Amino acid sequence: MTDRQYTKTHIQAQIQVPLEESGSRIDQVLARLMPDYSRARLTQWLTDGQILVDGARLKPKNKVLGGEQIVIDAELEAQTDWSAEDIPLDLVHVDNDLIIVNKPAGLVVHPGHGNPSGTLVNALLSRFPELEEIPRAGIVHRLDKDTSGVLAVARSLKAQANLVKQLKDRSMSRQYAALVYGHPNREGTVDAAMDRHRLQRTKMAVVYSGKPAITHYRLSEATAHCAWLDVKLETGRTHQIRVHLTHIGHPLVGDPVYRQGRPGLGQATQEARALIDAFPRQALHAKTLGLIHPIHGQQVEFEVPLASDLHELSVALRRVDV
Repeated sequence: MTDRQYTKTHIQAQIQVPLEESGSRIDQVLARLMPDYSRARLTQWLTDGQILVDGARLKPKNKVLGGEQIVIDAELEAQTDWSAEDIPLDLVHVDNDLIIVNKPAGLVVHPGHGNPSGTLVNALLSRFPELEEIPRAGIVHRLDKDTSGVLAVARSLKAQANLVKQLKDRSMSRQYAALVYGHPNREGTVDAAMDRHRLQRTKMAVVYSGKPAITHYRLSEATAHCAWLDVKLETGRTHQIRVHLTHIGHPLVGDPVYRQGRPGLGQATQEARALIDAFPRQALHAKTLGLIHPIHGQQVEFEVPLASDLHELSVALRRVDV
C-alpha cells in the first residue's frame, strides 16, 4: 500500500515492504519501490535518516523481512549555485520527461572550475527552470567542450533514474563521426582499459589495470591523408574515443591533448596540411543517440547533422585531394 505526496522540494511517502521482498537488502528494495529516484539518492536519504523502516534507521546492506513500513520524509536539494542564463539552445526534441540538445562545439556542459557560467546547464535552467530540482540539472552523460552533437537531458526524476540505468546496462547507443589522421583498417574494435594518466592527472590513458573501455569503428570515407570514421561507444569513459584512436595510431584531427604527431601528413600538399593544421578543435561529432524512452518505453533515435565547421572541412579536403 502506498500513499505519496510530492511538492517542489519535499518528498513524503509511506510504503509497505512486500512480503516477497523478504531477505532482500533495503537499498535494493527501495530502488524497486521508488523507481522515480536513483538508487544513489535513495541510499543517501537512508543514510541521512530521511528514510526510516519501522521507525528505525537502517544501513543500505540491512535486509528486510517483508511487511515493514517505510516512511520517506526527504528534501530535494536544488542546485542553487547554478544560475539561469539566456544562452541559445538547438533543441532537437522536448517532451515532459526528455530533452535532446544539439550541443555546439565550445560549449561546456557543466559549470565548474574555470567555467562557472556560460555552460549548457546555465542555458537549460533558463529555458527549463524545473531542472533546478533534478540532480546535475538532468544531465546524465557529457560531451567534451569541443565535441559537438546530440546529448540527452532528463526533465524528471523518473526519467533521470531510467536514463542512468540505460547508460549502465549499455542499452543507450551513441554513434560519432570522427576525422582522424592516416588510414585505419576498414573496421575494428579497440578493447583497452582506461584510467587517469599516472603523471598528468587531467588526462586519461590506456591503463591495463583500469576500467573496461570498448570502442568500435568503421571507415566511412578516406581522403588522401585522413579518414572519416563512424565510431560507436560500448562503454563511456572520459575522453574514450580520443584516447582509443590515439592508442591505435590514428589520433583525432585537431586534438591538442592526445594527438601524438600527424601520421599520414608526410606527403600531404601544403594546402592540405594548412587546412588540417588550422582546424581549431578535435574533429569529433556525436551524430546519433538511441535510447528507450524513459516513460513511454519505446525505442527512439535522434540524429543531428554534422556540425558546420566539420562539414566545411570535409568539403575543403575533398577539393584539395582532387
